[in-house]
Amino acid sequence: MPGFEIFGQEEREQVGDVLETGVLFRYGFDGARNGHWKAKTFETELAQRLGVSYAHLCASGTAALGTAMAACGVGAGDEVIVPPFTFVATVEAVLMAGAVPVFAEIDETLCLAPEAVEAALTPATKAVIPVHMCGSMARIDELKQLCDRKGLILLEDACQSVGATYQGDALGSFGKAGCFSFDPVKTITCGEGGAVITNDKDIYLAADAYADHGHDHIGTDRGAEDHLIIGTNYRISELNAAVGLAQLRKLDWILDTQRHNKALIKDAMTGAPGIEFRQLPDPAGDSATFLTFFMPDLDKARQAVAALSAAGVDGCFHWFDNNWHYIRKWNHFHSLKASARLAVQALPNSPDYSRIHLPQSDAIMQRTISMQIKLGWTPEQLEERAKTTAKVLQDI
Repeated sequence: MPGFEIFGQEEREQVGDVLETGVLFRYGFDGARNGHWKAKTFETELAQRLGVSYAHLCASGTAALGTAMAACGVGAGDEVIVPPFTFVATVEAVLMAGAVPVFAEIDETLCLAPEAVEAALTPATKAVIPVHMCGSMARIDELKQLCDRKGLILLEDACQSVGATYQGDALGSFGKAGCFSFDPVKTITCGEGGAVITNDKDIYLAADAYADHGHDHIGTDRGAEDHLIIGTNYRISELNAAVGLAQLRKLDWILDTQRHNKALIKDAMTGAPGIEFRQLPDPAGDSATFLTFFMPDLDKARQAVAALSAAGVDGCFHWFDNNWHYIRKWNHFHSLKASARLAVQALPNSPDYSRIHLPQSDAIMQRTISMQIKLGWTPEQLEERAKTTAKVLQDI
């Protein structure tokens, strides 16, 4: 991770196909394309690779989340259960849908705890968005059972976990819809891009329309198409899709490399005093984009990050002190600071986000460090990194 480490001739050829035709728009211009449909091909191959019926590409992972919520009928005033550990885009997408983010505690999977989700439910709860953080999975079977039992929409944010599985099934395939991001630092990248996957034809058709101003995409004359619903413009370009298509075809190699590199470093760390590893509901399904471990306490975690950096072990994140991925430092969100009044501020069930208290999540995130697993390490670099990491942690 990330995919930009392995840009090569495959990406250049795919982009060259697009530039040769001059058709950068994903729809229409059939005659000029010379048979090149990068977004459509990417969608077909992504759905096949993840074992689902449908995939729709969007301009970003954030756009995918907004499209999926619209397609699933999540909107104004609906409460949506989300975790406090996620990229802030998850929460932004809920707000932009006019819905109300409601936070529930995480557990040592670093994802939503099913028992905490159940405790957070109210009559206004419409959906649950588990976020499969840092390449691995939530307790998705339990969350699905809970949502099915309560009649709630399960919508998976798998933006960081493309290719990861639970008991052999792709993350993103358990709910009504699943979302992925292909931004510059994801496992595979388009530069900017995202996708919605689903097994529900109606959800797919609604997503396909919503992301393109409601177009039904029937026939070959775009100007004659009907409008199914009110939508927006979340389209991906053919250039972005071309890069992503080449990257998707490398996904198996990426996963194999990440898993190998992570295992070597984890083996070296095993036995270091006071170190515990993240709970993985299905270790075999981990995409291995990160190696996440717990230090004994907050002070030790901060010491470890500083010492690892000083020793040349880069790419280690202490999420408790991170500006973007943990709610603690989302000061703009705590006060709902925006360029204009938000829909949530007009709702009677709008929470006071300045008073959120999540002690279980704080206790976990204070201790959590994630090391990015890269693709480009040489065997010598990997061996040196493993030895240095183990020594630093043993010394602490």
